[in-house]
Amino acid sequence: MDDLGQFMPMILIFVVAYFFMIRPQMKRAKDEKKFAAELKRGDRIITKSGLHGKVMDLNDKDNSCVIETMAGKLKFDRSAISLEMSKKLNVPKEKK
Repeated sequence: MDDLGQFMPMILIFVVAYFFMIRPQMKRAKDEKKFAAELKRGDRIITKSGLHGKVMDLNDKDNSCVIETMAGKLKFDRSAISLEMSKKLNVPKEKK
């Protein structure tokens, strides 16, 4: 029993770290992967660098997409698309 008492603080630190750090990161990564897989033509998106555009073409071979911006068409990796900012951009507007 005394040996278990010595390791209890270490076990408690690991459990707290798992629930407050590791688990939320795993959930976020899973959500971002699902978001990138569900992209379709015509979706308005924002990249992590802040570039606004509309998805014109999706390529499953190299996991990229072509985005139309006011400056022209650009090719980006799907992982460069920001989940949070794109969700805020596509929130339906409330009817007044």
